Amino acid sequence: MRNAENTRELILRESANLFNTQGYKATSISDITKATGLTKGAIYRHFESKSDLEQQALRSLGKLMFTELGGSIQEAPTFQLKMGATFAFFEKYMHTPLYEGGCPLMNAAIEADDTNNALRQQTFNMLAQLKASMRKIIDNGIKNKQVKASVDSAFYATIFIATLEGGIMMSKLERNTDAILITIAHLRKLVQEISE
Repeated sequence: MRNAENTRELILRESANLFNTQGYKATSISDITKATGLTKGAIYRHFESKSDLEQQALRSLGKLMFTELGGSIQEAPTFQLKMGATFAFFEKYMHTPLYEGGCPLMNAAIEADDTNNALRQQTFNMLAQLKASMRKIIDNGIKNKQVKASVDSAFYATIFIATLEGGIMMSKLERNTDAILITIAHLRKLVQEISE
């Protein structure tokens, strides 16, 4: 049983890395067999299909991201410090990413068109979880009188996420941290504007 769990984890880790660096469509089961040293049969013993493996690999990347980000946010006692921890996560991500290939949410979203509904749904779920977390930070800030009562948490959660993801995309393309640093500086001002 333990060996089966280790094999499954190996498949998930290697396939997640390949999907996130090469792309979901471009990565074949043969690529995964080469990376893991396993046979196709061994992979299909643990996953129903390539689509199932794609979804579970993205879920595992998301779990890693949310565990890392969530830990930093939980330790911060105030709205401003929680947002600061969020920004630090995205800034640090540019220097020391948790995984190769860039942001798994952005990468999957780009590929998750109408031809792969299962991957699109998994990507949507990941985005929904991120938005819900961001809204909770803002709503708790309002409740604790650290954020102005008039602030629309859904609106600002969208602005924060879209701006951070855009900053990451630009920094990756430009191969420097200018865009993410400018983005974060702007969002820090926005945090100040909505704070009590």
